[in-house]
Amino acid sequence: MSDCCPTTKIKPDQNQNGAPSLQKRLLLTALAVVVWVLAYRATLPFSQWLAFKLLGLGEKSHLGLSLQFFFFDVPKVLLLLSLVVWAIGIVRTFFTPERSRKLLAGRQFVGNIMAAALGIVTPFCSCSAVPLFIGFVQSGVPLGVTFSFLISAPMVNEVALVLLAGLFGWKVAAIYVAAGLTVAIIAGWIIGKMNLENEIEPWVREIAVGEGVDENPDWNSRLDAGITALKEIVGKVWPYVIVGIAVGAGIHGYAPTDMLSGILGAGHWYSVPLAVIVGVPLYSNAAGIIPIVEALLAKGAALGSCLAFMMSTIGLSLPEAVILRKVLRPKLIAVFFGTVAVGIMLVGFMFNSLNLGVLHVR
Repeated sequence: MSDCCPTTKIKPDQNQNGAPSLQKRLLLTALAVVVWVLAYRATLPFSQWLAFKLLGLGEKSHLGLSLQFFFFDVPKVLLLLSLVVWAIGIVRTFFTPERSRKLLAGRQFVGNIMAAALGIVTPFCSCSAVPLFIGFVQSGVPLGVTFSFLISAPMVNEVALVLLAGLFGWKVAAIYVAAGLTVAIIAGWIIGKMNLENEIEPWVREIAVGEGVDENPDWNSRLDAGITALKEIVGKVWPYVIVGIAVGAGIHGYAPTDMLSGILGAGHWYSVPLAVIVGVPLYSNAAGIIPIVEALLAKGAALGSCLAFMMSTIGLSLPEAVILRKVLRPKLIAVFFGTVAVGIMLVGFMFNSLNLGVLHVR
């Protein structure tokens, strides 16, 4: 009778579903990290060899500088982006939307701080953060707290943090985080004090929040989440990364320093508001805009003006306003954009006044 129901032997490196065991997956992950480190270390010499040796371009020519910048930044940024998105995909399994909403409900200023901090570990652009923002509102989270999250999630994200640290060092990265969190916390707190709850569209509070998220996944599921995030996020943003780097490469090789100093220089009061005005229509994510900021800083632009440009580009956007119109009435959208824009400009003015000088790319 036992021959009628043959059993399938499970290999030591497989689980009952035939998938690789956790031990094997951890080993493959460790090997992938080693390959990542080797590839990252090879980006600079590879770009120099490709531009100056293989293509024979002059090391001081405009085209040579632009292409070397492009060949260096494309693999470097994509490698950094892949590592961070994969890691955050795993981290997010510990911070489900329901847990996040429970942490924030019924809190005021402390909730603003918590929501802004939560935004750092949620790799959303300004548009993709809106659905979670709706979930917060529906769960009774104070309006000002939800706005702290909506501001922080795109503006202060882990991708920008790691890329800034890799390009300019941890000092600039820390400045970026401190500035973004300050804007998110204070702007959210101000909006909360304005008692604008009646400016939310009624349907937002009427529909129920979806459930069904696994609250306690195992490590196989967590690793799967990291891979899924890697495929979905990097798969969507890599064209923007390449376009952003291409623009940055053109600026790096061709744009005159005098022109950039005239637009984003610390000596002109209008450079910061102009940076914000220009940044909002240029909707992009952090990975796409940082290469442009890198080139601007290398050409002599002021740090505060560049931070204002970057924060307005990734923290405020016209597509975001269109999506928010389905959730919020025009008055509240205007208050949101105005408050955040003023906060960003204050950050820009502050860091320009510090006169940190030109930052050199690593």
